[in-house]
Amino acid sequence: MTAVLQAQERKEFRGSALTRIRRDGNIPAVVYGAKLDSKSIYVSEADFTKVIRKVGRNGVISLDLGGNKHNVVLSDYQADPIKHEVIHVDFLAVDMSKEITANVKINLVGDAPGVKDGGVMQQSMHELTVTATPDNIPQSIDIDVSNLQVNETLTIADIQTNSGYAINEGVEEVIASILPPRQEAEINSGEEQEPGTPDNEEGRETKSSEE
Repeated sequence: MTAVLQAQERKEFRGSALTRIRRDGNIPAVVYGAKLDSKSIYVSEADFTKVIRKVGRNGVISLDLGGNKHNVVLSDYQADPIKHEVIHVDFLAVDMSKEITANVKINLVGDAPGVKDGGVMQQSMHELTVTATPDNIPQSIDIDVSNLQVNETLTIADIQTNSGYAINEGVEEVIASILPPRQEAEINSGEEQEPGTPDNEEGRETKSSEE
């Protein structure tokens, strides 16, 4: 799936120019890669958001720069840590016939019996790297945990893949495991309460044996 994103080349590089670009609802960016010299550009923030929602994090975008369209993927981006807004984007121009490497999110799907039995799911990997042509890079990889029992693990070797992409991780790498239920520690101070009268009997009424 591809979508067209309009881009404009940047001519000014001072901080004030970047501020103006962002104030006008745009995102400063760069594009580089296959058969394309690195260029400083900017794109509409609203259009960028729509395109990413359509094609996904690893989808191919048709970047229209001055009437020339380039197949690109989102290589990297920077976000404001407070406002959580994208403030800069790196686009990688790609050759659709050549392989690239990308990070792909891992989704654990299904209900693990080990969790139902009180175990704790521990996910050791949240993404992995794959190599494929740009149109074969998956947006995410679903891994079924519906057969995972307590003390069992899933590794890269357990992933069922098609021939569209290759996983660049060691087959022994652990993706997820079910830890056994935690045993509550028994608190034992080792002290015993000795019988006897309270140390402080102030205010209590007592009767003399002579009464």
